[in-house]
Amino acid sequence: MSLLSHEALNAALAVEPLEERLTIMPMLDPQQQVGPASIDVRLGTRFRVLRRTDESGIDPAAHSQGALERGQQHVTVGFGRPIWLHPGQFVLGSTLEFLRFPAQLGGYVVGRSSWGRVGLLVATAIMIQPGFAGNLTLELVNQGEGPIALYAGCRIAQLAIHALDAPTAQAYTGKYVGPTGPQVTRLAKEAADIERLKEVGDRLAGI
Repeated sequence: MSLLSHEALNAALAVEPLEERLTIMPMLDPQQQVGPASIDVRLGTRFRVLRRTDESGIDPAAHSQGALERGQQHVTVGFGRPIWLHPGQFVLGSTLEFLRFPAQLGGYVVGRSSWGRVGLLVATAIMIQPGFAGNLTLELVNQGEGPIALYAGCRIAQLAIHALDAPTAQAYTGKYVGPTGPQVTRLAKEAADIERLKEVGDRLAGI
């Protein structure tokens, strides 16, 4: 895979036909956001904050999807307003922009250096699959020593876009299709896989 340059990024954002176009909208300031080999994306206004619980922890084999969603609180802040992220705190945010990747492009979301220097990690799951469409969920973690104010609308991360050696016929159809705003984990959908692993483990233990 090759990393798209500034010129190639602008071409991907304008290519015809539409199904082959890289869509990132709204682009509030394209000249500022399209860099030498990446595209800056902005922080949206909606967040999901983990609730305190007296349970032992998150168990995808034991919790239903509804229980996982109830474990998080919706928070909305105004455009240009801050949400404070305290040391060690984990919050789900999302990009302000709606993204759509065509079959011939994939990407990675990585933090901007300016935020990394104050201890902010913006994505722990960084791969963007060909065919993905929606607001990109950001896993925000403050790894620093003091609280950080994150302003809705600020440039929070950057996308590195790669061209595949050929368009894929297997576009993304996973658990996170068409999200609008931050989307909670879908680990509960993997409970059946975990049960099969337990069965294999029990058989192996009996050998």
